[in-house]
Amino acid sequence: MAITRESFPASIQTKKGRLYAVIQFTEDGKRKTVWRSLGLPEGTNKSKAQKTLRVVVSDFEAEYARNLEMKNNPEAAVPIFNFMCTYLDRVQPRLQINTYRGYKVMVYGRIQTYFEAHPTITVGNITPNDIKSFYTYLDENGLTGMTMVHYHALLHRAFVQAFKDEVIDANPFDRVERPKKNKFQSKYYTDKELATLLEVTQDDSIYPVIMLAGGLGLRRSEALGVRWSRIDFEKRTVLLDTKIVEYNKNGEIVVEPVYEMKNASSRRTLPLPGPVFDMLLHEREKQEMYREMFKDSYDITYSDFVCVDELGRLLKPSYVSQHFSLLLEKFGLQHIRLHDLRHTFASLLLKNGVPLINVSRFLGHSDISTTANIYAHLDLASKQIGADAIEEILKSAKI
Repeated sequence: MAITRESFPASIQTKKGRLYAVIQFTEDGKRKTVWRSLGLPEGTNKSKAQKTLRVVVSDFEAEYARNLEMKNNPEAAVPIFNFMCTYLDRVQPRLQINTYRGYKVMVYGRIQTYFEAHPTITVGNITPNDIKSFYTYLDENGLTGMTMVHYHALLHRAFVQAFKDEVIDANPFDRVERPKKNKFQSKYYTDKELATLLEVTQDDSIYPVIMLAGGLGLRRSEALGVRWSRIDFEKRTVLLDTKIVEYNKNGEIVVEPVYEMKNASSRRTLPLPGPVFDMLLHEREKQEMYREMFKDSYDITYSDFVCVDELGRLLKPSYVSQHFSLLLEKFGLQHIRLHDLRHTFASLLLKNGVPLINVSRFLGHSDISTTANIYAHLDLASKQIGADAIEEILKSAKI
């Protein structure tokens, strides 16, 4: 429970030409006095000095109440970095490995650096101004708005848990405006550019990834996670329920499958367009050929995966992105990110009249608002439907 803030008697005193608030209070049964600077020179207008006095005394009263509460609640006295380390250990079992590692980078990076330099800020006494100062620090260190949003989300979630555990009476992050995301305009290929890309890269090792990203709108991790056992060649569908992650473990790069999607909407079954289906048939034949050619040297560990190299090894996500950039440079194509093939897929569907809700389901977005926020400016089909409908209504008017 929060400690009721006391009202302490205070007066203004002068010392070395500066004004100070002299505040009296009782602690452990003893009467004490504390001096706090008003930040004003001697001779300042009385009204201004009194107004500043009230602010300084109010801040001291709040500080006193927080300190008293922490004496009664030791958990609230934990410094922010230590609290976040404990929270991270607590939630690790229910986080996917890449999510956990992303959180760990934030906690043992900027959060540790900033809050260890401000050790008096604790779970119980952190204020909205403290939080704003931390965000200013992130901004001054060149972090993007989107990255700052991730920090806000992590800290807010941790303090929600502190509130549930009754360590704090309210979440201070609820009183701070979330950092604003940067407006990012993705690049899209036209249908002709996409066709050219697919033509010139069809003999490359990452061609299946390119086709799955551009022809099905898959994320890189999803494309790399497509499995033969999840493809229904009769119905021409594929179930997406696996992704490939890459992370650093004790100085070594690890690439492995995760047989679980982060969101339920990401686990989805999609129909296979003709060119994508044909690519899969051809890729299956190639893998059989390589398996026969390299015999014992061929790694059968990941024989269920579509996107592997000539020796059957999983493709590294980082390699795929780097190699994709080299391919664009080699063939003189407009530079885009591999992820922009997903945006290309969505933009081409919308420009060809596919409803936004259908595009959203294809992309595996958890909410259509996510799709709308990214692609609303391209949703010409629904706009035209609305225009056609109102046109018919207006025709009946005698104007």
